[in-house]
Amino acid sequence: MLCQRCKKSGATVHVTDLVGEPKELHLCEECAEEEGIRVKSSVPINTILEDFIKHQVASQEMSDLTCPECGTSFLTFRQQGVLGCPHDYEAFDKPLTSLIAQAHEGATRHVGKVPNKASSTQKKQHLVIKLRHQLQEAVEQEKYEEAAKLRDQLKELEDK
Repeated sequence: MLCQRCKKSGATVHVTDLVGEPKELHLCEECAEEEGIRVKSSVPINTILEDFIKHQVASQEMSDLTCPECGTSFLTFRQQGVLGCPHDYEAFDKPLTSLIAQAHEGATRHVGKVPNKASSTQKKQHLVIKLRHQLQEAVEQEKYEEAAKLRDQLKELEDK
């Protein structure tokens, strides 16, 4: 389909105006920009399709997971939101870890919270534990500069 404005290039932007009587407008990207229509085309369609297919395959694999102890399927868990037994955590390890990370902004381990009414000593202890955990992760990931900064923060806190 050719651009309705310049009638030279192929129309890649399709606009439907629903105000009043519906009107369709088919423009090339250049004409669309001249009309004040911003086009966001940074991701090629084949990349979007590949990601969609990968997600579909992963979803199918996850729905086939079943706990050998209680027989609960991962699909049942997703629908009901309740695990069947303690063994489900092992059977659904990978998808559960992913869900937990999404729910907790990337964290997959519970590190706790400090109540607002906690004493300064309790808050300090919580911060020390948190910094030690971050230090351990930094060393495991071989981020030594970050680990050195965390070590210095810990030392400063423990000296107070």
